[in-house]
Amino acid sequence: MGKANKVKREMIEVRDLVDLVQVLKDIADMKFRDLFARRGGFQRFGESFAEFFRLLEYTEISHPLVANSNPNVCIVAITSEEGFIGDLNSKVITRALEERDKHPNAQFVTVGRKGVMKLTMLGIHNEITFEEIAEKGMYETSVLLKDYLVDQVMKDKFGKVLVIYPWPKDLQTVKARVVKLLPCEFIFQKQKQRVEQFTKVIEESDPLDIIGYLANLWTSSKIYEMMFDTSIAAVSAQSQQLDTSLTNVKKEGQAIKMKYRKARKSDIDKSLREVFSSRLMAGRK
Repeated sequence: MGKANKVKREMIEVRDLVDLVQVLKDIADMKFRDLFARRGGFQRFGESFAEFFRLLEYTEISHPLVANSNPNVCIVAITSEEGFIGDLNSKVITRALEERDKHPNAQFVTVGRKGVMKLTMLGIHNEITFEEIAEKGMYETSVLLKDYLVDQVMKDKFGKVLVIYPWPKDLQTVKARVVKLLPCEFIFQKQKQRVEQFTKVIEESDPLDIIGYLANLWTSSKIYEMMFDTSIAAVSAQSQQLDTSLTNVKKEGQAIKMKYRKARKSDIDKSLREVFSSRLMAGRK
């Protein structure tokens, strides 16, 4: 039974591997559901934020973060630093390059080491990179990115900011989404339609300063939301990768089971032949 025992040990190892991969996939799925549920907080904040503009009559005030005529474009590519999701980051970079084709003179800003590596290999120059997400934290990185973008817009270095990041529609679907971050004139659209409901609003600060502060706050929230979506997308990609691995390992396990059955049958046949031969030899003596 030697050959069958060897195959049996291999079969047990594969079975243990299936159990391990299944546990990892279950953890990834649970993490995705938890993060996806927390994602709803951003929508509630956005609705409350938009509602606040009903109080304001600032539609005729111009602020660089809300409206400007600078044609220069900045393309921000947000990639994940998690492992085993190279295809996900490739989608983001590919989409970012497509946007560059539309804006040949655009400046590149990349978030995440792996995205920086991919662009460097392609010979793409980054104006600035943010590569220490794990070390500095997701929120802190979001604030640093926001500070840079707002500063550059206010200095008139560029007027439009496009962000490309992985957007998780659900556990199985992740797309590279393009979002116009700045100027953020669209946050005033609802207010334009409904401001007539309010006739008396006390303004304690300069309207231009208030608009700048609110646009700055909105930009911070939006960047953090996209960074959060990137982390969800990474978990989704890992879950899909683990699901593929689980399917492959299970197939391998089935193949080894068949191999074990054949080996066991072969060992039994060999044992029977040896017994028959030994008895035959003993009879002749």
